[in-house]
Amino acid sequence: MFQTKQYLTTARTLGVAIVAALGLASCATYDDDFARINTRLDHLDAKVQGAAQSAESANQSAQQANQRLDQMESRVRQLEAAPRRTPRG
Repeated sequence: MFQTKQYLTTARTLGVAIVAALGLASCATYDDDFARINTRLDHLDAKVQGAAQSAESANQSAQQANQRLDQMESRVRQLEAAPRRTPRG
């Protein structure tokens, strides 16, 4: 009976060791996946930064265009408010 108990203990220990080894070995394959995901995240981050810069540039251009429109509008109002000139002739 002592031998059977010893075999069971040995078998259980080996089983735990095998499960642990397989668990650790399967985790090692995730390194490539994590590296690939990190690379994709870096590319996405670069694209987002580029889009943010483009949006900022577009915003500045829109503000300049609005300023020019405001200047033109005030000039048009001045011209419309000016007294009419009679044609020569």
